[in-house]
Amino acid sequence: MASRITAFVLAGGKGERLHPLTRDRAKPAVPFGGAYRIIDFTLSNCLNSGIRRVNILVQYKCISLERHVRMGWNILCPDLGEYIVVIPAQQRVGERWYQGTADAVFQNVYTIEQERPDLVLVLSGDHVYKMNYRKMISFHEERGADLTISAIEVPREKAKQLGVIRIDGKGRVLEFVEKSESPPEIPGKPGMCLASMGIYVFSTGKLVERLAENSDDQKSTHDFGRDVIPAMIPHDAVYAFPFVDENRVSDPEKPLYWRDIGTIDAYWDASMDLVGVTPTFNMYDKDWLIRTYQEQGPPAKTVFAQEFEGGRRGYALDSLVSSGCIISGGRVERSVLSPFVRINSYSEIYESVLFENVNVGRYAKIRRAIIDKDSEIGQGVEIGYDPELDAQRFVVSEGGIVVVPKGSVVTRDDFVPPTKTSGSSFAP
Repeated sequence: MASRITAFVLAGGKGERLHPLTRDRAKPAVPFGGAYRIIDFTLSNCLNSGIRRVNILVQYKCISLERHVRMGWNILCPDLGEYIVVIPAQQRVGERWYQGTADAVFQNVYTIEQERPDLVLVLSGDHVYKMNYRKMISFHEERGADLTISAIEVPREKAKQLGVIRIDGKGRVLEFVEKSESPPEIPGKPGMCLASMGIYVFSTGKLVERLAENSDDQKSTHDFGRDVIPAMIPHDAVYAFPFVDENRVSDPEKPLYWRDIGTIDAYWDASMDLVGVTPTFNMYDKDWLIRTYQEQGPPAKTVFAQEFEGGRRGYALDSLVSSGCIISGGRVERSVLSPFVRINSYSEIYESVLFENVNVGRYAKIRRAIIDKDSEIGQGVEIGYDPELDAQRFVVSEGGIVVVPKGSVVTRDDFVPPTKTSGSSFAP
């Protein structure tokens, strides 16, 4: 008989390194790839893996996320015991909010007791990747494991921000180090580490037992990586599962795709990959659909095919353009436009990400920027061209990416429209 599986998706993080994109929403609710939210990739993995009992644990500014899940993921059949539900912090086991990842699951042990699953799948709601969790579950069952951790090889410098695993020849975990400045390298592979992906399969009884013990520890941070997993390793059967990537691409030399887009620069880099001629991440695989909620809208439209009036021509090159967008005499290159973006005449957008319902005025120029939703970029405004001015008005990342917060109105009062414009001034 197949094991009964219940999944918990941890989606309560603040995503402080993504501020101001997380000023009004949780990190898993941040838009990505034009039409999607970050959490859509984890939820799509669940459905594509046949995991149909999913609990999403939320806490920080969760209204946007809850609305997205309710409107876009209400697709399963409760009569068959299937569901995707959002569970806010309830103080069910004490008068406190979630103290850490392990505490979030422990405070919902009531749900586990009601469901009585054989296995519990714990996932992060803020990573972008494709994975068939059933392969990992089979690995877990074959080894009689108490806990299985999905792992991926990463460069040592990147591993400093992750949990790093040391294993024996049979894949059993010998050590788990969380965010160490000197993480252990893979034997025979200098400069590389085996990192945890934040994906865990627990045998239910062992999970409940270890979470209860951790809850009683007053010195604990109540985190899986810092506390629960290191405590399990000496006593329980803990294994590492090598990540099997379901991201099908034409180039077999492409690296395995798993992204924690937790910083502005990482988010921008991942977005620019999507607009490449052969992106590393394939969103167009019909055998591994990525689902989401999309508001009803007309097809995207470009206006003014013939170049006239000194450069007035609407087009988009090497870009993702979502439904409802209108490119009316403006120029878009290597950019991602979310639904209902309006690009007006003579404006130029280059290597930028524009969220939903952004309006870009005439003659505006935007380069290497992220513009959050409902923002108005006025006539003649320039973003991404004057570092000192950008730093005075907006958040600028270490890599020079300018971030305009949600609902901003950016104007340039001294701008006088030219009587005649020249060609594009795109500067890669």
